[in-house]
Amino acid sequence: MAEQDQTYEALFARMQEIVAALEAGELPLERALALYEEGMTVAAACQRLLDEAALRVQELQSGAGLRLGAEE
Repeated sequence: MAEQDQTYEALFARMQEIVAALEAGELPLERALALYEEGMTVAAACQRLLDEAALRVQELQSGAGLRLGAEE
């Protein structure tokens, strides 16, 4: 399944796996580079999902006449 089709939670879990493997420090260089590259792709997908969620929240608040951090 492509990164854009996965949930944020699934992508974040994969990122944690990648980080753990890289931090263990027992990988051959080529495998470490491949995991790093995958991690960068997964991180970008996570950021895209977070950006989309933030935009959606802003749109919902605008539609309701609310602002983030506004005092009542």
